[in-house]
Amino acid sequence: MTFSKNYHPDPRFSRLGNSFADPVEAAVFPQTLLRYRNQRAASQIGLEHLSESQWISHFGRFTPLPDNQPQPLALRYHGHQFRQYNSDLGDGRGFLFAQLRDDKDRLLDLGTKGSGQTPWSRGADGRLTLKGAVREVLASSLLEARGVPTSRTLSVIETGESLMRGDEPSPTRSAVLVRLSHAHIRFGSFQRLAALSQPENLKTLLNHCLTQYMPDLLEREDDQRPAAFLTRIARLSAQLTARWIAAGFVHGVLNTDNMNINGESFDYGPWRFLPTYQPDFTAAYFDHQSLYAFGRQGEAVSWNLARLGEALASIAPIEGLQEAHKAFAQTYVQALPEAFLERLGLKPKSAQSNQAFLRTMLGALQDSQVSYEGFFFDWFCGCRDRAMTRPRLGLYQSPAFAAFEKEVETFETIRPERLDHAYFARENPVDLLVEDVEHMWDAIAGKDDWSLFNQMLSDIDAAGTAYAYPPFLTHSST
Repeated sequence: MTFSKNYHPDPRFSRLGNSFADPVEAAVFPQTLLRYRNQRAASQIGLEHLSESQWISHFGRFTPLPDNQPQPLALRYHGHQFRQYNSDLGDGRGFLFAQLRDDKDRLLDLGTKGSGQTPWSRGADGRLTLKGAVREVLASSLLEARGVPTSRTLSVIETGESLMRGDEPSPTRSAVLVRLSHAHIRFGSFQRLAALSQPENLKTLLNHCLTQYMPDLLEREDDQRPAAFLTRIARLSAQLTARWIAAGFVHGVLNTDNMNINGESFDYGPWRFLPTYQPDFTAAYFDHQSLYAFGRQGEAVSWNLARLGEALASIAPIEGLQEAHKAFAQTYVQALPEAFLERLGLKPKSAQSNQAFLRTMLGALQDSQVSYEGFFFDWFCGCRDRAMTRPRLGLYQSPAFAAFEKEVETFETIRPERLDHAYFARENPVDLLVEDVEHMWDAIAGKDDWSLFNQMLSDIDAAGTAYAYPPFLTHSST
């Protein structure tokens, strides 16, 4: 039997009808060369036993999965891009390929990137560069290892086309990527329906989201559901943003069409990980106003949630939605220090101010400019003796770190046995600074040498196993 007992097809979105997406055909590629296969993710959805030829058939040529969607769907949406409204959006180089249940009975989506042109391609070729696919694998893998709710890359297949791009040396190689996520539905899907004055379709999409992802909210009266929905998304988005910050991640393009309803990070373009603590660090070279700088990501997400609230205001009282929006700030102020403590493997011994700890810690990071990830690696479980054996120990001698040490002593460790993992015997942690990514890509582009890439994935997997952060379940009620 090719499909294991964990394969549970459940195509729900297609039942909404033709007002929300367009059936499309995948591109026919001259080559289908498997470059990456996420076997761990595949096992959670019953696809781990597919042969390589079967895998390529489904994720390179997009033969429908059994009892699943008969045809891919390109979703329709609008969005604010760098705070400018754009109605000319939609899935322009991707589609919803299938939906299925995982081993925890959560509804998951298989979505693509680089699978060809759709009605929303806006004159573009609908393709993805191989470098872009490599970068998405790396980003999603490291974010997962650092405890961030993220889509996971399931598959990358090189497709044998030469692409011309303005932001990397061209011609460049092409690929098609498949990601596994907890929802394919973006804020911009609601914005589009509001902009087109389609309140009934807006209600239909809302009830679909509640039924599939937040069924506890169906207990509310119809006129209370939009505010409850926005409250839930605001809380999930606050927790996501806090974890980005603790992971040192800069998304780069926090437009409303790049945020989904389940508080899960996805669609990795010009991302960066911080080298040192720099609130003004910006990932995208075209973000001229630094709207999406590292330290402004909370502001950006809150702004996007306000736009979602505006869209929902066509079917619900604005006062309730304005109140719901406050859930972001209320959750974020609590979630941010908690995310840092989780990354450090610490918890309060008693009732105390996590905010004071956060200020002290960020002050130490700012003053010392120690490696951002190096700091978490060195001080994991609050172990001062270990930190003082690391290559960065000289930076820990400052007055700012003296105050941090005093704060650390007021917390207790969570599962200190994690420090016994071989990963913590390394001199330096796994990191993904821009120069690391370019070094890996140079080997692939120049010599088709994938060894550095594969070694990095192995190291990231070791880091994830060592830190063993608890899973973030976006489908749980919040």
